[in-house]
Amino acid sequence: MTFVVTENCIKCKFTDCVDVCPVDCFHEGPNFLVIDPEECIDCSLCEPECPAEAIFSAEELPDGQEIFASLNEELAKLWPSIAEVRDALPDADDWKNKPNKLELLER
Repeated sequence: MTFVVTENCIKCKFTDCVDVCPVDCFHEGPNFLVIDPEECIDCSLCEPECPAEAIFSAEELPDGQEIFASLNEELAKLWPSIAEVRDALPDADDWKNKPNKLELLER
């Protein structure tokens, strides 16, 4: 089992989760974070830290969010690792909890 960053992170990119990750399994794209399933040790420390509530166990993904398991795996191979807290995107609070953001994901 691994953890997965889902749609609610798109256009928010809060990094509170990165701060608590003991193995630096997060990778950063232009407007989204992902978790590398090969690096994740399933500690679950990141899940409660996410202000956007965008992180879930791969086995407990909400309906409609299943595609994000494969997206996390794919994009983690392309994007650089992130190991320190950074500012969220400027309008993150405006985008938090908005549905249907997959089309806004920047690769």
